[in-house]
Amino acid sequence: MKLIFLSIISALLFVSGPTSKPIEGQWKTIDDETGKPKSVVQIYKKSDGKLYGKIIKLYRTPSEDQDPTCTECTDYRKGKKIIGMEIITGLEKDGNEWYADDAILDPANGKIYDCKVWLDSENPNKLYVRGYISFLYRTQTWHRLN
Repeated sequence: MKLIFLSIISALLFVSGPTSKPIEGQWKTIDDETGKPKSVVQIYKKSDGKLYGKIIKLYRTPSEDQDPTCTECTDYRKGKKIIGMEIITGLEKDGNEWYADDAILDPANGKIYDCKVWLDSENPNKLYVRGYISFLYRTQTWHRLN
């Protein structure tokens, strides 16, 4: 009888257990102004348990430089290739969100912002990425690539 009870409880826990997707993976970014795909960012954890993200693909028109460098960057990334560049650094988990100060770079203008990211609670294929300075912020929606 105990074996049957434990089997039922185990089955219920398995069925009703967390089914959310991890935040790690490839995410398509969308240009705020045009609504067109801008890049693909690979999000991953390092051995320190923190979250990082690097650009692995750029969507460019044929007339644009296909392998640009960050000319606007003012830190160690100045003059470095944007493809392969780590633009999210050292986010720490707090509940369902990841955040850190001075943790996301916009290669288009070279500015670094505080950052917070979180998965949509109803659609784990949407990632909200917020860059902010004090109370001023901008939030983008990134889409998971399958």
